[in-house]
Amino acid sequence: MSTEVIEARRLRRLTDARLLVDALERALLADIRPSAEPGRVSRPTSHGELLLMPSESADYVGVKVLGLAPGNPREGLPTISGLYLLMDARTLRLRAMMDGAELTLLRTPAVSALAVRHMATRPVRSAVVFGSGPQARAHIETFHALYGLRDVVVVGRDPERTERLIRRCADDGLRVRPGTARDVHEADAVICCTSAREPLFEAELLAPGTLVVAMGSHHPDARELGDDVMAGAHVVVESRAAAVTEAGEVVHALAHGAVDEADLIELADLVRGRAVADDGRPRVFKSVGMAWEDLAVAAVLHERRAAS
Repeated sequence: MSTEVIEARRLRRLTDARLLVDALERALLADIRPSAEPGRVSRPTSHGELLLMPSESADYVGVKVLGLAPGNPREGLPTISGLYLLMDARTLRLRAMMDGAELTLLRTPAVSALAVRHMATRPVRSAVVFGSGPQARAHIETFHALYGLRDVVVVGRDPERTERLIRRCADDGLRVRPGTARDVHEADAVICCTSAREPLFEAELLAPGTLVVAMGSHHPDARELGDDVMAGAHVVVESRAAAVTEAGEVVHALAHGAVDEADLIELADLVRGRAVADDGRPRVFKSVGMAWEDLAVAAVLHERRAAS
């Protein structure tokens, strides 16, 4: 059996938001155990960071190799590049190679959407999106496809990049406008897609029951949400073990007594109906990105390609 090479453009053509969210949900309902998965391997390099993320399911073994070079945008190059290798679980024969950066761009908003599927107490019709990069656009597109967003506000640090994102969204027929952190008060969902080192808004801006997704970093010294937000919310994470070492919001809040590790709700328990967040407090999903998510999405895209 030959190895299939799936480039970024082909991955995009294969993608359907609901397909990816459903694949992630099935993985959590089946054999995937995020809490038992080893963490990512991170190695600093002279000009960035090298990441290695392996995972295994009943049918597949996969590994993502990514390079993160923060200085690349100054040279007109993407920050993230890499490959995903998908193998047969029994023979370890290579089944497919995929663009690793594009796979990350597809799976991250799907993970966010899966969390929202199980956390929302009301329809998600409006969103405030912090950030103006590729993940901000990917989250807007995914949430619009799934929830039919009627009002999207983008809060970005760079006015030029923010305007560029708004124009691109308009070209795709999406209604998006610029705004500020104060728009958080009117949003059904707040989606944070930044590399911020300090909190983006204060808890007093959040209305009861607001959903907050923070996915901008897997570094313990970076955080998009402050202790005030974390202390007043139900907090859902992919894995407690990963969150207490990689999620800056969680690491900081634990250190200052704003949250207790035992109160962190794991996404798998939420999906399996073992945990419920049932009052009017804001709800936070803090994602650091895990290898099982890449594997679930890579497998379903490979199978869809093979069936076409």
